Amino acid sequence: MLKEKLALLPDKPGVYLMKDGNGLVIYVGKAKVLKNRVRSYFSGSHDAKTQALVANIADFEYIVTDSPVEALILECNLIKQHDPKYNILLKDDKTYPYIKLTNEANPRLEVVRKVAKDGARYFGPYPNSSAAQETARLLNKIFPLRKCSQLRTRPCLYFHLGQCLAPCKNPISGGTYAEIMKEVSGLLKGGEAALVSALEEKMRQEAAKLNFERAGELRDQIHNLQQVMEKQKITSVDQTDRDVFGYAAAHGLISIQVLYIRQGKLISRDASVFPYHSAEGEAFQSFVQQFYFDSAARPKEILLPAGADTDLLSAWLKIPVKIPRRGTKKELVAMAVKNATVALNEHLSLINREEERTTKALVKLGQVLGIPTPHRIEAFDNSNIQGSSAVAAMVTFVDSRPSRSDYRKYKIQSVQGPDDYASMAEALRRRYSRLLAEDKTFPDLILVDGGKGQVNVAASTLQDLDLHIPVAGMAKDDFHRTSDLILPESFGPVHLEKGSQEFYLIQRIQEEVHRFAIAFHRQKRSKSMLQSALDSIPGVGMKRRQALLKHFGSLKKIRQAQPEDFRPLGIGDKLARTILAELNAALNDRQGE
Repeated sequence: MLKEKLALLPDKPGVYLMKDGNGLVIYVGKAKVLKNRVRSYFSGSHDAKTQALVANIADFEYIVTDSPVEALILECNLIKQHDPKYNILLKDDKTYPYIKLTNEANPRLEVVRKVAKDGARYFGPYPNSSAAQETARLLNKIFPLRKCSQLRTRPCLYFHLGQCLAPCKNPISGGTYAEIMKEVSGLLKGGEAALVSALEEKMRQEAAKLNFERAGELRDQIHNLQQVMEKQKITSVDQTDRDVFGYAAAHGLISIQVLYIRQGKLISRDASVFPYHSAEGEAFQSFVQQFYFDSAARPKEILLPAGADTDLLSAWLKIPVKIPRRGTKKELVAMAVKNATVALNEHLSLINREEERTTKALVKLGQVLGIPTPHRIEAFDNSNIQGSSAVAAMVTFVDSRPSRSDYRKYKIQSVQGPDDYASMAEALRRRYSRLLAEDKTFPDLILVDGGKGQVNVAASTLQDLDLHIPVAGMAKDDFHRTSDLILPESFGPVHLEKGSQEFYLIQRIQEEVHRFAIAFHRQKRSKSMLQSALDSIPGVGMKRRQALLKHFGSLKKIRQAQPEDFRPLGIGDKLARTILAELNAALNDRQGE
């Protein structure tokens, strides 16, 4: 499964979450190219820490972003959310920086790490603290904002350099600052192109004058400005809790992604892929309604893709449900749609690969055995301990997949003592006599767990019923592992290439029928032991035993009863305690084995 998912990874930036066998997130990482980064864990040599991580990976998932910057910020959010075992960095309370334009009579710029509800304007977060600091310094050079934290009694050096209006000396009108703040806000909201062009022109002029040191400073300023102005939508400054939905549909399947924004940060997502039987828009609308049906915890806002009925949902949920038309919210919905599309394509590709693999396995198995492709396979196994509680079990595989509704159990009735051959013959005779009587579908291939003896008995039983169905035995090696297929009579073993798809198919069938037979045998033996314990209790005859089972419904419920629960049956507390003690003793003996 991991190999299949690795082959389908997109070549896009994003974040990946490694999970252990219990579904717990044990590592969160970011990637410029998900395909290359995630695959690297499963190839080549690694240090001891990475080897320990890879040894515990049972599955992974990923979230596609629009840029490496978004991946970096999302990684930080997810690490703080999941606290993965193998992540060391970013677990503390350190957050990414914001550029703050203060809400004061004489505003100034600051680089901060927390967003407060103080009326100030916040821009970010930005992934690089040094770039944020450098950009703040650059903006302070360009715009004559106040630099000092408290007003001085006389103008400082910045006034003489033309970088401050000196409100400490000259009263500044609100209109002047309003115009400056408008320009600064416009720049921080993404209008940096003109400033970058101006700086680039200055850099070329300085280089032409052979003033390379100044040109280098301007180059660094341009780099920092571009880096800090790179847009991202993973974290917003409004700190609103919202759920963002996106979906994609194809070939009767719909994929739905829900992005959870909490306190302005993307912290998690839900992914679902399932069949739908109506219009895709109706299926999506129904999903959203059911998503919140039993949920008391709801966000402040829900964002949906175009085409959804927001009025109906908003009236029912009593919270704003919107289809964003522009800006960051629209980009968030687009991100949810993109991830839904990626998940759907991956799911469809896995289905196609599985179908190709199973079809190839069946075709190859038919070729190995010299029969037509066996689309329906039935497999038998026996189970007993020294002939007691003998049972047989049959499992059915249709096109390489278990068909559990066709599984059958058989209590061996005509065999006394441990006789594996006779037990096998009885199970096959009962199975196919019934199919003959009911004119049901017969399998294309019958497999029995065992060697040549079991195969010959199965072939003989079918011959007695005048049935011509191919039979093969699933042989095991000295280590009780699947090895070869055994054919009846004079045919020798058919060698299965280990690692081939047909080998894995036979191995799955053999393990499944063995599991089913053992589970049935344990169930029957446990029930038999408890019934024997009930029979052996003085004062409990056949009528009383039947009354107990009818009243309580099962032996398990009898064991769980209290002495007073037996009184409606005319059983006193003393006999009730004896019954409970005997049944629990029999159960303990069974579990002790």
